Amino acid sequence: MNINLTLIGQMLAFVAFVVFCMKYVWPPILAAMQEREQKISEGLAAADKASHDLELAKEKAVERLKEAKEEAAGIVDAANRRATQIVDEAKDAAVAEADRVKTAAQAEIEQESNRAREQLRGQVAALSLAGAEKVLGASIDASAHAEIVDKLAAEL
Repeated sequence: MNINLTLIGQMLAFVAFVVFCMKYVWPPILAAMQEREQKISEGLAAADKASHDLELAKEKAVERLKEAKEEAAGIVDAANRRATQIVDEAKDAAVAEADRVKTAAQAEIEQESNRAREQLRGQVAALSLAGAEKVLGASIDASAHAEIVDKLAAEL
């Protein structure tokens, strides 16, 4: 056999094999590769989008946490102000009540003092009359000398 003829036959068989492969084998393989490449690129895009969404969610969570902390601080400040206000109101009410009780006690003391003075005046007048009776040796009528007794009581 001739080596040139064998080489030409092998070349023709190889070309026929390449044409067959290009016509029937390569298109499904290329389609599968393109489909896989598209799925991979879609998966990478979805991963990037998910990563971006995760970052946005983290930022929103941090922002909401910050807002919640600010709101909580505001509520605590308002509660402290209200507590201070309630304490001040209670102090004012206690001072007002103390003043009222003090005024009532002073009025009662004044009344008792006046009653005691009147009793003492009456007793001093009676003692004065008794003393005058002993000094004069005569009986003194208190009703007849009521004006003198009232003057004497007023001076005391």
